[in-house]
Amino acid sequence: MILDHRNVQQESGFNKDLKNTGSDGYIDYTLKESDKSYRIPYKMVREIVITGLDKAELKDIPHSARLQYRLLLLDSVLKAKIEFIRGKATITYNPEGEANEKEKISKQGLFDFLKNEGINVDPKNVTERDVDYISEIYKYQFDPAQIREHAPYGYSREEWKKMKPHYLKKLEEGEKLKQEKFHKWQDDYIKRFPEIADEYGIKAEPEVKKGLLGRITGSKNKKEKGFWFHGV
Repeated sequence: MILDHRNVQQESGFNKDLKNTGSDGYIDYTLKESDKSYRIPYKMVREIVITGLDKAELKDIPHSARLQYRLLLLDSVLKAKIEFIRGKATITYNPEGEANEKEKISKQGLFDFLKNEGINVDPKNVTERDVDYISEIYKYQFDPAQIREHAPYGYSREEWKKMKPHYLKKLEEGEKLKQEKFHKWQDDYIKRFPEIADEYGIKAEPEVKKGLLGRITGSKNKKEKGFWFHGV
């Protein structure tokens, strides 16, 4: 027997949280640079790096990829990366005790999850640190130009620091020249089509119409005289 669920309305997780906790799970955060307040899901989260993983337990690259996917299915895990070649795992998660109402997990809870997946973790090979959600996760994704700036290929960071002011100046000059050319093209276009100038309220001198000789010879800059025949 096949059940038809198309008419069954399921309540979203957002509405469930709102009903159970009286909150949508977000917290207020004031950005120091602008003194503006934003609503964010996390303030501080935690990152652990596990090295020395047994490749026999990881099995191979496809199995490592599936393990990474199963970690990401956990609501308490924000980021996960499993590197089979290096025998390394990097996991960013929402730890217990943080001041947010999202799903949480402890470090031991992660170890237990990995153990259920057949991966044993040696505590000696684990390093951990606090991660600021705004500066290291949110801004990294939505403000990449400043975060991910690299020196051009073939140059060191020190060389690029010296080159950058000159490069930015040339870039600004190029942009200015491009705008000047564009505005000149606009002016020329308005002169060719004065009806557009009337439509937008722009004063423009109409282009001098060519005579027959101008249309034949392609002359543009002076008024053309008509044909003149000897003896006529």
